Amino acid sequence: MAILGIDEVGRGPWAGPLVIGAVILPEQKPEWIDELTDSKKLSVKKREKLNELILKEAAATGLGWVSSAEIDELGLSASLKLAARRAVEEVQKAHVPFTEIIIDGTINFLAGTKLENYVSILPKADFLIKEVSAASIIAKVARDHYMYELAEKYPGYDFEKHVGYGTAAHQKALKELGPCPEHRKSFRPIQKLIGESSSVENTPAKKTAKSVTTKQIGDRAEAKVREYLKKHGHKILEHNFKTKYYEIDIVSLKNHTLYFTEVKYRKNAEHGAPLEKVDLKKQKQMKFAAECYLKTHPAYGETECVLAAAAVTSPDFKIEDWFTI
Repeated sequence: MAILGIDEVGRGPWAGPLVIGAVILPEQKPEWIDELTDSKKLSVKKREKLNELILKEAAATGLGWVSSAEIDELGLSASLKLAARRAVEEVQKAHVPFTEIIIDGTINFLAGTKLENYVSILPKADFLIKEVSAASIIAKVARDHYMYELAEKYPGYDFEKHVGYGTAAHQKALKELGPCPEHRKSFRPIQKLIGESSSVENTPAKKTAKSVTTKQIGDRAEAKVREYLKKHGHKILEHNFKTKYYEIDIVSLKNHTLYFTEVKYRKNAEHGAPLEKVDLKKQKQMKFAAECYLKTHPAYGETECVLAAAAVTSPDFKIEDWFTI
């Protein structure tokens, strides 16, 4: 009897996405399965290690992402259901059969779908059921990595520390800087803080200055990479290409090959090199974005496609490296 375990991460934060993990463990249970438990009870190092093992050796895994903008548009309840469906769809691509779905908590996120009768809901399932433990781990690690990237994109909020939750430090940053695009504007604490900040003298000017500076960082890094690619014979087709579900920093064409480039900037190496962020999860996201782009641009359907990454560092926006993945 194969169990599909499901758990969510990011229901309560003020910023960032909601992520639901879904996992079917291998039929022949390796020893590391005994180490699985609620992701919150594990150290960061232990979570990272188990995350790698789960993604590598599980029978099937899936992650369902819902952005902060989607949460504002749909509401939290509908967002949970959407994230669960997206996670299960990823699992089903592996064509691994399962006989039961166990969801942590008290809500059947798959109610109203063809799978709702397979579902059992169980409080503390992330502690009691290994498949759900695994789902909680991959969701937690994936979301944390995303928030670490946001810390680079939107400096000043300390997303790498509180990963979007409503800590005192986060509240203080919001009062000083105002919300960034990743904040959930529909959440009451954010609405309240927005209202308070708008009534404080000079706050709008402070917000605008910080917002422009943050945007300029990303724009300058991408501009440097575009210049680099042009010098090396690339024709830039798109830059900062965004849709509701994905974004691509740069799309370029050279010698009948289409390149999808992810740009990573770091002011210094305090938190590691820029390209450390282009991990397997990020590569999977890049592949998804490239596939979606090709579906909406059929003219490039027969073109060879390559994923690439560029590292930009230092206050001078120096390009350290550009390479294909």
